[in-house]
Amino acid sequence: MKRLISIEFQKLWSNRACRVLIISYFVILSFIALIASVEVDIFGMHFNIAEQGIFNFPYIWHFNTYVAIWLKLFLAIVIVSMMANEYTYGTLKQNLIDGLSKQEFIKSKLLTVVLFAVASTLFIFIMTLLLGYSFSAYTEPSIVFSDLEYLLGYFVNLVAFFSFCLFVGILIKRSAFAIGFIFVWFIIEKIAEGLLWGFAVNTKEALAKITQFFPLESMSNLLVEPFTRFKAYRTIENQMNSTALVKDYDVHWQAVLIVLAWTAIFMFMSYRILKKRDL
Repeated sequence: MKRLISIEFQKLWSNRACRVLIISYFVILSFIALIASVEVDIFGMHFNIAEQGIFNFPYIWHFNTYVAIWLKLFLAIVIVSMMANEYTYGTLKQNLIDGLSKQEFIKSKLLTVVLFAVASTLFIFIMTLLLGYSFSAYTEPSIVFSDLEYLLGYFVNLVAFFSFCLFVGILIKRSAFAIGFIFVWFIIEKIAEGLLWGFAVNTKEALAKITQFFPLESMSNLLVEPFTRFKAYRTIENQMNSTALVKDYDVHWQAVLIVLAWTAIFMFMSYRILKKRDL
């Protein structure tokens, strides 16, 4: 395992573009801390973002993981390029000539995917603890560690999405087209959702029961938006005399299982394509 990871790390670090993207990803992740200094005016009211509860435990776990999940595109580009470069520079064929089996090759890619997800999750865990203990009004251990399921949802989301990117990279072999395909697939899911809403179902609940099995939609269902949980939203809501919004913010095991199933499918299909393809 260590040998396979070492091979992949050398390939990635020797590629300047991949190296810059990886460093940029973790640097930008750390910028979440800058949100603490943001001040805004809404409907004539002045808000300091850090004072509205977004850095309070346990809400900060939800907020940080949701914001960070949008930055995964940086590493997605790295993963797609990582696979495309194998074909472009002939390193895949050379690895096989040097004695690396196709099973070991795909295993090295999957290990890289998981390693990226683990590193990102650990980074968010540490940064969240630092921000939380700096700004949270609640620092009791029972509160601090009460919503760690959001970290699980974050990790599973990353592994699944990176596995999807790896599958697309193996399938298409060209990074630009592979990245384009990912966006096309996102659009296809939205079109399918619109067609279902227009012709097959007439309630949002029924639509959600179907679309929860779409690959990208299932991943997005792991972490729902956290913004309506904040003090600022509640203050505006009360002043507008609106009814309190009832929403489920939890990470559900059904959603986790669906995403894990797609992850297994992507990994298996990646291996099957590589095994059958004439290199």
